[in-house]
Formats: sequence, C-alpha cells, structure tokens
Amino acid sequence: MIQSIGFGLVALCMLATAIMVVRSDNLIRATLWLGGTLLATAGLYAIVGASFLASVQVLLYVGGVMTLMIFGVMITRRHEGLDVPAESTGGVRGAIAAVLLFVVLAAAIDKTEGLDVLRVTPPTTTAELGRALLVEHVFAFEVLSLLLLGTIIGAIVLARKRDLGAAVRALHAPRPAAEIPAPPPSASGDDDASSKVAA
Repeated sequence: MIQSIGFGLVALCMLATAIMVVRSDNLIRATLWLGGTLLATAGLYAIVGASFLASVQVLLYVGGVMTLMIFGVMITRRHEGLDVPAESTGGVRGAIAAVLLFVVLAAAIDKTEGLDVLRVTPPTTTAELGRALLVEHVFAFEVLSLLLLGTIIGAIVLARKRDLGAAVRALHAPRPAAEIPAPPPSASGDDDASSKVAA
C-alpha cells in the first residue's frame, strides 16, 4: 500500500514537471524542468525495484544528458531571445495529443497478456552487464557516443558562426559622426602665428 502511494506521488511529480517542460517559455527553465522529469523517472525505477536502471538514469540522463543540453542551449543562444512566444492554440493541441497518446498506451497495456504474472529472474551480474554493453550491443553504444559528441561539436560550431558574424557586421557598420575622433592638433606653432598675423 505504501509503495503504491509512493509510486503515485512520484508519478504525479513526473507529470507536473513534464507539463512545465512544454508550458515554459524559457529554454533554460524548460531544460531544468526536463531534468526534474528524468529524476522522477529514476524514482519510479527505484520504487519498482530496478535499482540499476535508477542509477543509470541518474548518472546518464540527469548527470550527462542534462548537462549537455544546458551547455548546448546556453552556448548557442547567449541568453538573448530565450523567451519563446507560445501560440494561443498550442496548449489545446498539445493536450489533445497527450490524451490520444495516453489512450493508445492504455489500450496497449490492457491488451498485453501476462503483465500481472510475477516472474522471478536471476540477478544480473556486473560481468553480464559489461558483456551486454561492450560485446552484444557495442554498435548501439558507440553510435550513442558519436551522437553525443556530434551534439556538442554542433553547438560549438553554431556559436562560433554567430560570434564571427556579429564581429564582421560590427566591423563594417557605419559609425556615427559623434564617435569619429577629431583630427589631432598641429604639432608646430606656425599655423597659430600665421593666423595671428592675418588677424
């Protein structure tokens, strides 16, 4: 009973943070809310007894992917124009899509047989996990590594292009007359003497 209540509370927290992700107008705040959603997902894994999945969720997604996403958002946007205007009908369409997705998932779970049967599986050792990651699924593991590397390189390239473009525009922009420096005064006193004689 207590486990079911805890599961429901963590699930509500995950739902609330997920709603805040799509409702936030600020990219940084939306990314931080997404981190809360991923952390609540790790809590659900821990409640159902999947401690390894919970630890991987925290280390990989909350610790790694969230840091990468925040870095990518901050380095490409430079805190300028982070507010994204939301359309008036965007919330209604999002709610309809969420309800339809919930109905599809609920129907799939209801029609799946054997979910209520308790299966006892032997515990997985660290050697078996290492073999699964680095031998059986090594291609997917390396593709994910290249994907994360490509993301961070792409963020740096986008930031560099924007910085160079702004510098070039500032260099070739016409300067106002007030910012043009005055010519330096004459070093010799001949001009002053000639002006006094003419007077």
